[in-house]
Amino acid sequence: MTRIFLHGLESSSKGAKASFLRVLFPDMLIPDFKGNLAARMVALEAILDGRKKIVIVGSSFGGLMGTLYAMQKQEAVERLVLLAPALNFPEFLQYKLKSIEVPTRIIIGSDDTVTPVQEVLPLARKIFTNLNYDEVDDTHMLAETFRKFDWQALLAE
Repeated sequence: MTRIFLHGLESSSKGAKASFLRVLFPDMLIPDFKGNLAARMVALEAILDGRKKIVIVGSSFGGLMGTLYAMQKQEAVERLVLLAPALNFPEFLQYKLKSIEVPTRIIIGSDDTVTPVQEVLPLARKIFTNLNYDEVDDTHMLAETFRKFDWQALLAE
């Protein structure tokens, strides 16, 4: 199994979520991404090339990246855990959207103003055929709650 964390647009492999997950899962891939969505997707595809049984944790823009990767390489992805995924970003709608059957958990803050529940959830329900969804009392960063999630269960082999 390959676990990978995809950080948000203005974050990095040194951010709070990345640092937290690195301690819990020392073997997790936690790369840095730069540039626009297309450049980031090329980098992600190079990192995951040839891998199977991939578990993707994507935060915000990283959730958008994880979703696009799963659309392209569904057979290689075992599970998606998307934290406030940026499915409402205009870049997403430029891609040909396909259904994703991969088991997917979305966690989003009820006070998220960047990826608001009312914008993200309807689209997520159209795309993910095997969706579990949690709305938590938090903002976009999920700073108050992400450490409390049962990560061992979310990312179990």
